[in-house]
Amino acid sequence: MNFTDHGIILNARAHGETHAVADIFTLERGRWSGLVYGGQGRKMRPLLQPGNEVQADWTGRSEDSLGHFALELTRARAGEAMQDKLSLAGLSAACALAYACLPEREAHAPSYAAMSVLLDNLDDIDVWPALMARWELGLLAELGFGLTLDRCASTGARENLIYVSPRSACAVSEDAGAPYKDKMLPLPAFLKGDCAEASPEEALDALQTTGHFIETRILHLTNKQLPEARRRVVEVLRSQFM
Repeated sequence: MNFTDHGIILNARAHGETHAVADIFTLERGRWSGLVYGGQGRKMRPLLQPGNEVQADWTGRSEDSLGHFALELTRARAGEAMQDKLSLAGLSAACALAYACLPEREAHAPSYAAMSVLLDNLDDIDVWPALMARWELGLLAELGFGLTLDRCASTGARENLIYVSPRSACAVSEDAGAPYKDKMLPLPAFLKGDCAEASPEEALDALQTTGHFIETRILHLTNKQLPEARRRVVEVLRSQFM
């Protein structure tokens, strides 16, 4: 069996003395692992950096086998991001989160497209934190854990929704949530589609909310926490904006 697909390098780990196993988020087949011959060598190691875009040719005896990749670099995003610590933090966080959350060998083309947009905009600090939150919101929905953000969980109201209940994953209006506001998660207007732009503070609020649900709805199923790179990106952004 074999296939050719576009993909984003998520992770690469040593295999033996010279080879590596790469995890790649492919457009048509989802997260897929494969052996890369010489993956620890000078030629291949730079290619296997998280965030790089590749054309991946996978060959295996059967779909269930590890198989091996032949890779061609199509965009060196890792090298681009290394020029700026904020860009690198965003790239590392996105790749670590995709690796932690995505099931193996299950296509998620919308998440792939949204992740590509996020990675393509890492040079614009005014844009990418909000894009990351939107991507995470979409990832939750695509994996079956979507948030209900169009009406209040308590009253059914559709106006003045400023909170998200950490238990129900539903929006809560300002009035209904007031007695419990210290326990509520923030719901910035851009996250529910009321406006296109987001301030740095709103983007950070949104990342707090999406991060909570990714950890408690997806990662807890395999006893995982948010990846350290995902936690760190919020700290880096706070130090930049606050």
